[in-house]
Amino acid sequence: MRFSQFAGILSCTAAAFISITPIEVEAATFKVISGVTSIDRDHENILQSIGLTLTDKNNTVAPIPSNYLVGFNIDSATNFIFSDEGGFTPLSGTIEHAGTVTFNNQITVGEFSIGFASGRTTKDASGFVLRDTFSLDTILFDLSLPEPVEFDGQNLTIPDVKLLVSPEFAKILKNPELTGLFAGTARIDAQVAAVPESDSVLAVLAVGAALLATRFYTRKIKYT
Repeated sequence: MRFSQFAGILSCTAAAFISITPIEVEAATFKVISGVTSIDRDHENILQSIGLTLTDKNNTVAPIPSNYLVGFNIDSATNFIFSDEGGFTPLSGTIEHAGTVTFNNQITVGEFSIGFASGRTTKDASGFVLRDTFSLDTILFDLSLPEPVEFDGQNLTIPDVKLLVSPEFAKILKNPELTGLFAGTARIDAQVAAVPESDSVLAVLAVGAALLATRFYTRKIKYT
């Protein structure tokens, strides 16, 4: 099961989820524990074209690869869990980062969180988003489906994820027409650790419970 299929799973019925649960439980489960998320250099050029100039960086790190623009450390608050079923299947949690960047000496964003946001899956966006938690506390970019993920049991690389300007960020920039604009790519290079089998089962059950709750809430609204 590929990354692109995960978004579809989250929008399926509870019955469809239950039908794949045994596969997820049988597969090994891993947690991201450290690493770097890097933004490519084209990101700066594209943002400059809409009036945002990078003027400062704080607590950032060297990007991977070195010709990228900036890197953000994946910090200890990360609780992102995935399965090696089909190579890579996200299960739950978020990837949290340290570091901030400032544009035009005015807007400082950072301490980014990457995770799934219900209802944001489209033909271009995977449903995963990049959220600023430092100042604006809003989604800055919707993330596209990535190129093939690389995983060797200890290291996870998610390359060439497109950053698409979110409706929320476009509103802050006072230009709704920027929504969906390609603003560069991101790359995640992470180190992972195996999750004990009992915790793997709990992670799968937690996702299932969330789906059931969402389905119930949706029906409640529809019929009341």
